[in-house]
Amino acid sequence: MTMSDLDSWLEANVGDNLVVYQIFLVVFATLLINFLWRRLCKKLDQQFNKTKNDWDDAFIYAISSPVTLLIWGIGGWIILRHFLFFEIKEELRDVSIIIVISWMIVRFIHQAEKNIIVINEGRKGEKKVDKSTVEAISKLLRVSVSITTVLLILQNLGVSISAVLAFGGIGGIAIGFAAKDLLANFFGGLIIYLDRPFSIGDWIRSDDRMIEGTVEYIGWRQTRIRTFDKRPLYVPNAVFNSITVENPSRMTNRRIYETFGIRYDDMKQAARIVEQVKQMLQMHDEIDSTQTLIVNLNAFSESSVDFFVYTFTKTVDWVKFHDIKQDILLKIAEIITANNADMAYPTQRVQLEDLRID
Repeated sequence: MTMSDLDSWLEANVGDNLVVYQIFLVVFATLLINFLWRRLCKKLDQQFNKTKNDWDDAFIYAISSPVTLLIWGIGGWIILRHFLFFEIKEELRDVSIIIVISWMIVRFIHQAEKNIIVINEGRKGEKKVDKSTVEAISKLLRVSVSITTVLLILQNLGVSISAVLAFGGIGGIAIGFAAKDLLANFFGGLIIYLDRPFSIGDWIRSDDRMIEGTVEYIGWRQTRIRTFDKRPLYVPNAVFNSITVENPSRMTNRRIYETFGIRYDDMKQAARIVEQVKQMLQMHDEIDSTQTLIVNLNAFSESSVDFFVYTFTKTVDWVKFHDIKQDILLKIAEIITANNADMAYPTQRVQLEDLRID
């Protein structure tokens, strides 16, 4: 039986409702194909999740929804074109295909970015990739795809690309003057992504602008910093091009630099106290002996004989550092007391000459 025989049979038995039944068959076939496609995607996703390659997961995620849209688009195109006799221009069809393909690419880039970040969080050591850099590259790729998509759509609609680019060049100059601050922030963000003076999660500070806190987000226009009193601070990226930024999160050690004073009456014990303090620091588990370690008499002050301690801890954690510093201060106090000495405090001595009354 040929298709013409089937149409004749349907027309003889169905009559005027032939178009309705044909549309129903197309919709049913579209639903069936879409159902099979969703099941196939689910099966493939389950299989690809078992592999160590994360790019296949990104590929399945990228094509799943766009192909679903494409299936429904083809079904709608068949109904409009062949049953409702609605003339659809080829340009509109080509534009739809371009949009679907661009959507696939953007979804693939987005999922690949997420996969790289997840993999990166599980790594240790220098092989880790900076999260901000991954996000920046992902944004640039998505913007590039979007611009290319717009140009291809305009070309398919008959718009001259060269004229658009020429207008864009002239318009870009005008926009550059009108939005110089916005462009300065954009290039400031680009410099942050390239130089990486800080990353998300770093504690940064700048005395130039009274900025201090933890970096939460680095955008193209501004950077969000959470201050230590939990207030969000939004800093335009152009600011970082003209200020000095300190990044304590990247320090290798934390320093203990304190001065202690003992009484002049305990001068004989001073050398022994200094030597014992130095030995205590050298044997301390939390002191980095590979770094500079100095314990020496420093000055004869008005009320005390001063010695200073200059050393570095192994940890950079702020809370743990203060626990270690407290332990060291208490041990230094114990050493001074154990040598029958005492910490000095401001005192004054009044010397009176003998007065003779004849």
